[in-house]
Amino acid sequence: MSNETYKKRVAVYPGSFDPVTMGHLDIIQRAARQFDTLIVSVLNNLSKKPLFTVEERVAQLKEVTADLPNVEIDSFRDLLANYIREREAQVVVRGIRSVTDFEYELQMASINRELNPDAETIFMMTNPRYSYLSSSMVKEIARFNGNVSDFVPPVIEQQLQRKFLSADLH
Repeated sequence: MSNETYKKRVAVYPGSFDPVTMGHLDIIQRAARQFDTLIVSVLNNLSKKPLFTVEERVAQLKEVTADLPNVEIDSFRDLLANYIREREAQVVVRGIRSVTDFEYELQMASINRELNPDAETIFMMTNPRYSYLSSSMVKEIARFNGNVSDFVPPVIEQQLQRKFLSADLH
């Protein structure tokens, strides 16, 4: 196959990443091995009140994925189906922790398929050691000065501590 006929395999891994966890990083590292380019994109969900701003989350992801040359970090606020088209991606990557995740993700994949029939959704099972882990749980533990070192990279742990100390959100 010549380079002229090869279509670059581009995938998007969308999420809120508030904050990025070891579970997210596991999916990012594994997905990055499967695609030429993996775009990890922070959803700017206007209906949620995140702990970290979109800009902070983008910066966090850039820092913790700096060793992955084919990973790009971005953000979006449009429909995922439109964003995928705009970024010329063929695949959406979603991590699955449980049956509950699967049911929700299946609905989302079906809707995205209707809105953008050219994009496929691939589900990646989370490493069992992170199957219970969520950003919400990490924030709750950190809010009460619990140890989150097994759940997030060190730089994220430090930022969580600073955020909760400065806001006194106990």
